[in-house]
Amino acid sequence: MKILNINSSSNRETSVSTRYGKELIAQLQSKFPSAEVIERHTTYSDLPFVTDSMLGAFFSKEDLTDAQKQIVSVSEQLVSELTQADVIVLTAPIYNFSVPASLKAYFDLVARAGLTFKYTENGPEGLLKDKKAFIIVSSGGTEIGSDIDFAGKYIKHFLSFLGITDTEIIKLDQLMFKADEKQQEASKRISEISTNTVSI
Repeated sequence: MKILNINSSSNRETSVSTRYGKELIAQLQSKFPSAEVIERHTTYSDLPFVTDSMLGAFFSKEDLTDAQKQIVSVSEQLVSELTQADVIVLTAPIYNFSVPASLKAYFDLVARAGLTFKYTENGPEGLLKDKKAFIIVSSGGTEIGSDIDFAGKYIKHFLSFLGITDTEIIKLDQLMFKADEKQQEASKRISEISTNTVSI
């Protein structure tokens, strides 16, 4: 089994979302000792933003030139990691009501027609099926699921667009007001995941 940890916090040292993501991964590894963990940090991987040259390569109907292959190489690597993963642990803080810019850049690089989704007569269809995703979202004041949450709902929708519909959000929201309560609830849920039978 392969676990892909997508970490998007800009806080290297004291990130709450990162800490609980590592806790969850440790629990999963205790449950599945042979699991391989792939680390992908969107902020510190120097991910590029999509450019016109990259879009041209993405949608080219001809064989790619060497230059185009180089342009899309990062996207190809990210898609490969995501495709091979059985379990995804995605950790994200909420910055100004939404996801970090680096996570949006990551999403733009893995949303690839013909690779992670396809167009059909009935609309887009995700190609990354039979995966489990745990989404750990932290915030200072934004309530996950509220009208001003443009992070948690967006992440779930995007993963569903790629075919990843078996998702669970572990909330670490409103930490400025309810830190102890929220962290206890998150730790309890992570512990339950390791002790209960998880369909993976």
